[in-house]
Amino acid sequence: MAKAKLNTTKLDNGFKAGKGFTEEDWDAVSHNPEWTEEDFRNARPFADVFPDLAESIRRSRGRPALDNPKKQVTLRLDSDVVARFRASGPGWQSRINEILRKAAGL
Repeated sequence: MAKAKLNTTKLDNGFKAGKGFTEEDWDAVSHNPEWTEEDFRNARPFADVFPDLAESIRRSRGRPALDNPKKQVTLRLDSDVVARFRASGPGWQSRINEILRKAAGL
């Protein structure tokens, strides 16, 4: 299989007429210069610069932690028992859990 040739041409970041924007548009957004080696050396991770914001972002992702999370286990049951619960529709595993809680006196 042939290797893809890496395009190593330098990007032309200047304004070019006919590229879908006006020179005024280009001037309005081109105030963000490319980073220099010194910029890269001085860069710091987001979490170091904004620790409180980084922590709030980290905390807000996903479901909130449960006080009593469920534990995944492997349990071997008779096939007719599993078939009966599955036939009762979605939520059959939760129904098994409820029945086991009652049987255990919880």
